[in-house]
Amino acid sequence: MATATSKITSKYQATIPEPVRKVLHLKAGDAIAFDIEDHQILLRKARPLDLVFAEALKGTLNEWESVADEEAYREL
Repeated sequence: MATATSKITSKYQATIPEPVRKVLHLKAGDAIAFDIEDHQILLRKARPLDLVFAEALKGTLNEWESVADEEAYREL
């Protein structure tokens, strides 16, 4: 098993290492999905269904878009 690492920035962003991009056939602008189970995360290229689901939820999550909410949850 190969391992690739990346550091998280102060804005909680990380670069996807080249070996991972190659395996997943990722290019700039592609969406990725994080499958979470217990304490493990599986990273994969997002499928069209993932994107439709996320878009459907978009309108239901706007109640947490205030500046106060952003400040309160910034460190999570």
